[in-house]
Parts: sequence; structure tokens; C-alpha cells
Amino acid sequence: MGRGRAKAKQTKVARELKYFSPDTDLNALERELRSSSSTHAAENAAADVDQDDDDDYDDYADWASHGR
Repeated sequence: MGRGRAKAKQTKVARELKYFSPDTDLNALERELRSSSSTHAAENAAADVDQDDDDDYDDYADWASHGR
């Protein structure tokens, strides 16, 4: 009998989430996207360094396959 109340509350909360649309601060979103693009540039630079390390493993794989 208590399950009905819990389900009704879940339905009410789900309905509120579905139909509630808060005001979007587009300026804040733009600032966030701009700051994350500079972060991605730093991450891409770090990824380039990691790719150099991967080349070392490829060289080892070539060397190991010829040694057999």
C-alpha cells in the first residue's frame, strides 16, 4: 500500500523535471566554452608528446619481430 505514494511522488518529480526549463545564461556558457577550448589546446599538446612515446613501442615491435 505504501508503494503507491512513492510511485506518485516519483511521477510528480519526473513531471517537474520534464516540463521545468530554467533560464539559460548564454554568456556564462560562452565563457565556459572559451575556457575549455584553451584547455583542449593544452591537452592536445600533451597528446602529441604521448604519441612520440607510442612510436618507441612500434620500433620495439618491429625489432622484436625481426629478431625471431
